[in-house]
Amino acid sequence: MKRLLPSSLFGQVMVSVALALLISQAISVTLLFRAGEERRESAAVTTSAFRLINGAERAEIRAARLGPETQNGRESGERGPRRAFRDGERGGRLPPQLRYSVSDNPPAVLQAGTQRDDLAQRLREVLEAEGVRPHAVMVSVLRAGDAPGLRRLADRRPRLAANPNWRDRTLVVSSIQRTADGVWETTRLLAPGRPTGSLGAVLLQTLLTFGFLIAALFFVLRRITRPLAALTKRVADFSRDPDTVVELEETGPSDIRHLIAAHNTMEARVAALLDEKDVMLGAIGHDLKTPLAALRVRIEGVSDDDERAKMAASIEDITATLDDILMLARMGRKGSLQTEATELGALALGVVEEFEDLGEPVTMINPQRLVAEVQVTWIKRALRNLVSNAVRYGGEAEVCVVRGEAYAILRFEDNGPGIPDDAIADMMEPFTRGEASRNRATGGAGLGLTLARAIAVAHGGDLVLANREEGGLRAEIRLPL
Repeated sequence: MKRLLPSSLFGQVMVSVALALLISQAISVTLLFRAGEERRESAAVTTSAFRLINGAERAEIRAARLGPETQNGRESGERGPRRAFRDGERGGRLPPQLRYSVSDNPPAVLQAGTQRDDLAQRLREVLEAEGVRPHAVMVSVLRAGDAPGLRRLADRRPRLAANPNWRDRTLVVSSIQRTADGVWETTRLLAPGRPTGSLGAVLLQTLLTFGFLIAALFFVLRRITRPLAALTKRVADFSRDPDTVVELEETGPSDIRHLIAAHNTMEARVAALLDEKDVMLGAIGHDLKTPLAALRVRIEGVSDDDERAKMAASIEDITATLDDILMLARMGRKGSLQTEATELGALALGVVEEFEDLGEPVTMINPQRLVAEVQVTWIKRALRNLVSNAVRYGGEAEVCVVRGEAYAILRFEDNGPGIPDDAIADMMEPFTRGEASRNRATGGAGLGLTLARAIAVAHGGDLVLANREEGGLRAEIRLPL
């Protein structure tokens, strides 16, 4: 079901409202159709009641005019004068002997149709309202072409037989017995037909209403979602390039305009903070590195070799930490990431050979040949940080390059104690380390993993840490291919 629905707000609201409108219109059409049917049935019941109430009197008048041979007017009373009904007349007029008849038993035509107890009850109510309280009431509904009397009439009337329209009309047969041992008075009535084109008119009205509402909803939603789409695109662009500030036009409803105004203010403030950060970092680099360089020259005059070496190491620690901080601060700035197609296996092998030349226990395991767009200097920095961590905490490091589903994976494994599972996320935060001191020989400043992750993220990848089942830590830099 989720795959069938659009993913955008505009699409989902349009589909949801369209479905709701279709359902409501279908319910409305159904109710209108049922109301029309009930009106037609009520009209048929009222007319039948009128004929039954006045039927006896009219039958006596007709018998007096035509003679005693038509006096009974039984169910087989088609004998005698007939007048074929005309299908085009309003309501459909049946011959008099079919419109009203009297018989000793319920007519057979009642059994040929569908018994309608609801119409019988309605007929009884109408009769009682007029002062007639019948002992029994029966109402049957059937297709006019299925009524035996009408079929026989059509057989004798070629013109009627040639006109098939009347056959599909609804014939309502109503019969009452006024007393327990009385005769059955029956009236036959062609129910009023549906107005020509009524269904088409209802469908046209439904389609017009549906189309108008959908069109109105379309323009309203576009007015809401268009500025939202522009804002979404601007947020994505700003996240990739925070140096370029663009002020969006405030359009749409008031809530959307306020949101866009708040974003414009936030974007301007973020850009200003980034500029202030660059100025501050430049000052730090100038104000700290220059004195450190001067201090490095001054300690050459120290006569004690051990003291001079310790002082020089301290200066190098400060300089290295400063370099890490400055590089971490430059991550994500415009123009800082200039990539080139690089064979990652060869790149990793070069870093491993650097450590091997220093006598460190670092091993390269069958690297795959994978090419990715990377900033070579930064990736080398990340590799060195992870190899150093593996050697420092695990005693040795194994490096391999493998292909993932959509990433090239630079994997580093060691046999050290690993990291508690609940502390893995914290270890990638700045200045967090597993060893409490700040001595670079025993753990550095706690920026190695943070810097490696920042470099991976800048390339569209990530850094993933996990403890190995056999012991030790596995670190993976995942870079998109």
